[in-house]
Amino acid sequence: MSMGQIEAVLTAPGAKFEMETVEIDGRPTRVWRNAPPSLPFLLTATRAYGPRLISVYEDERVSYEANHRAAAAIAAHLQALGVGKGDRVAIAMRNLPEWIAAFFGVTALGAIAVPLNAWWTGPELEYGLSDSGASVAFVDDERHERLRDCYARLPELRHVIVARSRVPLDGHASRLEDMVGTPHDWANLPDRALPPIQVAPDDDATILYTSGTTGAPKGALGTHRNLMTNILSSGYAAARQMLRRGETPPAAPEPKTFLTVIPLFHATALSATLMGAMASGSTLVFMRKWDTVRAMELIERERVHMTGGVPTIAWQLLEHPDRDKYDLSSLETIAYGGAPSAPDLVRRIHQEFGALPGNGWGMTETTATVTTHSAEDYLNRPTSAGAPVAAADVKVMDAEGRHEMPVGEVGELWARGPMIVRGYWRKPQATAETFVDGWVRTGDLARVDEEGFVYIVDRAKDMIIRGGENIYSTEVENCLYAHPAVTDAALVGVPHRTLGEEPAAVVHLAPGATATEQELQDWVRKHLAAFKVPVAIRFSPDVLPRNANGKILKRELRALFEDRVAA
Repeated sequence: MSMGQIEAVLTAPGAKFEMETVEIDGRPTRVWRNAPPSLPFLLTATRAYGPRLISVYEDERVSYEANHRAAAAIAAHLQALGVGKGDRVAIAMRNLPEWIAAFFGVTALGAIAVPLNAWWTGPELEYGLSDSGASVAFVDDERHERLRDCYARLPELRHVIVARSRVPLDGHASRLEDMVGTPHDWANLPDRALPPIQVAPDDDATILYTSGTTGAPKGALGTHRNLMTNILSSGYAAARQMLRRGETPPAAPEPKTFLTVIPLFHATALSATLMGAMASGSTLVFMRKWDTVRAMELIERERVHMTGGVPTIAWQLLEHPDRDKYDLSSLETIAYGGAPSAPDLVRRIHQEFGALPGNGWGMTETTATVTTHSAEDYLNRPTSAGAPVAAADVKVMDAEGRHEMPVGEVGELWARGPMIVRGYWRKPQATAETFVDGWVRTGDLARVDEEGFVYIVDRAKDMIIRGGENIYSTEVENCLYAHPAVTDAALVGVPHRTLGEEPAAVVHLAPGATATEQELQDWVRKHLAAFKVPVAIRFSPDVLPRNANGKILKRELRALFEDRVAA
């Protein structure tokens, strides 16, 4: 079946993926008719899964019923603290059962959840808390330690709730365990309903921090509809792929077990994974940190069906010398996004695991999924990011954003649909530049073929994606500029077989000044998260080459790293 034929079948009147047109921010928008209306609606619906596990972390096995009880208790506690609709509540912790319960407890009140990058340093986390105006923050013990010296500079932050603290707390910090106990205790919490707060589909739900290539990180303001859209988008993509293979989609989604190693503060894990998993009663298996051997142990022990996130994970599973010692036969899908992947990876996943590869395209501003790519379509088009789901539209525009490019021509990719966020939190100028009449200008250069498959040919200028983590050049460059010996600096991406690419820098030192590669790397490491530290630094005897507009010619600088052999 062609993509058009499949769309007609799956979206027909009365079908599961039927669409309707509603008005969002004054614009008629095509939406999934059967999408859940809100996050609290979804949470309440998951009680039907009762004892089925929502998460597994170490020896903690949390059921859907236990998660609901914990989320309801957290919502009641926050309400007692004065948190209400529209208030911002931050979450800064690694993937833990508490993350899910806190997120749904916050959004059950109509408050806005602000997931912060757990890899950020203390000052970076401080920026997120300050910019969002969060009044409450849920943190784990590691993030609490990073923020300890920052709290005094955050007058709007009234309450800090710490999970898994191993030391006595002081100031305005309290223990999450005093509120709900440990995950082992959640099943015995009182059975209570969520607070009777009216939450509409287009109410604000999340602020997820992204960043352009210039300036400070921007908070993408998402709605309940944005997140709920992904549930039907994922289901539609799966059904479409089955029909492409000549199979009949099941009447209801089958529960699966996911080894979830991508952080929940990413739109990929939060929207593309957690939302669909909860809707289908699936189980998320968490790891404290990525370790290939531990991952294989968990795949074998928990009979994991799906994993991935970034190509790095697939490569490390494929190439580990002890892979044959583990039973990985339960794997059905290894899916990823967020970084370039080699066509060879697609083939090897299928040949060596017997699993189907999966990929897709989206961004924080699109709440993850816009296009999806899997199974035979992916094997046949290994350089594509797939076709958009039925509720999304994409187009390729010229550089000025005035004219749509013909099929097959390269231009800037624009996207629209019910998954597009409202805009950037408290940044009207940046919002106006990026969001145009319901479309988001992605900054990615792409082409679209006759069947609607999207091919990303380049990414947003100056952004480096290292194993799925976005590194924005100006942030690292500004850090290098702050070093007293540096007068000129540029960050470029150098290819890496498993990570996709890594950051590398070229600097020009002030006359008479000295600095070593290690010294500058330590300088960046002191101020920014470790994944942003350049893996190599070259020294230029002259100021860096620029064009007539004064912009550094980064393409020329990449040639300085051609001798670097990536792992």
